Amino acid sequence: MMKKLIAGQIYSKQEWETVMRIVRMLVAVAFVLAGIALLCAPSRAAAQKPGEVKAFAPTRFTVVDAGTVGKPDVVLIPGLSSSRAVWDTEAKLLAPNYRVHLVQVDGFAGAPAGVNAADGMLPGIVEELHSYIAAAKMQPVVVGHSLGGLLTLMLADKYPADVRKLVIVDSLPYYAVLFNPAATVDAVKPMAEGMRAQIGAQTDAQFGPMQEQVMGQLVKDPDARKLVIAASMQSDRKVFAEAMYEDLLTDLRADVAKMQTPALMLYPYDATSQGADPAKVDAIYQGAYKTMPNVKLVRVDESRHFIMYDQPAKLDAALEGFLK
Repeated sequence: MMKKLIAGQIYSKQEWETVMRIVRMLVAVAFVLAGIALLCAPSRAAAQKPGEVKAFAPTRFTVVDAGTVGKPDVVLIPGLSSSRAVWDTEAKLLAPNYRVHLVQVDGFAGAPAGVNAADGMLPGIVEELHSYIAAAKMQPVVVGHSLGGLLTLMLADKYPADVRKLVIVDSLPYYAVLFNPAATVDAVKPMAEGMRAQIGAQTDAQFGPMQEQVMGQLVKDPDARKLVIAASMQSDRKVFAEAMYEDLLTDLRADVAKMQTPALMLYPYDATSQGADPAKVDAIYQGAYKTMPNVKLVRVDESRHFIMYDQPAKLDAALEGFLK
């Protein structure tokens, strides 16, 4: 019988370290601003401006349509537990020259869960992203962080004509290789099922300490870390658990070799959390994307998982250079 994750009854040390490696790479949370109540849980009517993209109303996410109408489109997708506010700084920088579509997945960072707690969450989001793009008659650059990066890859894989370019911010085609290079979906599934059940049932008192430990590895700035923990705590626990489960069982390693869309892949390196040898980090990401034909990999030093917080200027320079 699987033991509890925390609070006295835990996995063995080796099992716990394995779980934490998975969680550290999967958890992406929002930078909670003073106006987060408006951004996190907008009504469907408020999510889009009058007269803009009314032909399709998504049921799994909301979109704030910002930037400059008539300019090239950029869709920004946050990661696990993040609100669209994670992209606020970048969106402001892009706004003069691009029409920015800021996505927030339902159930994350205080947004109502809607239908996302059920099986098929990630494929369902991909289908609705496709419908949103088709209704707007656009071919955007799609930018995704962490889980949002996986969704970006899934969209480009199934609907390549939807995406003009794609930008992946610290995401992999298959996360499970981080703890076992020989991992397969079948081998990982029992652990993923156990994690989904445990996390989905956890109280705040149980979930909170895990987030404190995880976020220490994801964000360098102590104040920002407190805010991303708060956003994670505001997320619907069952949606969080379902997204993590589906992420662990989504393997796109064979698919990226067929993706012809021009892509930029940004990944972080921080000696204080990843060790003194950046070559080991390079090997992980370069190995994961070595079969992808049109991808450019860029390492962002002195940053952890949330590159947009730790190194916003470097992220913007890389992104704007790629867009042009």
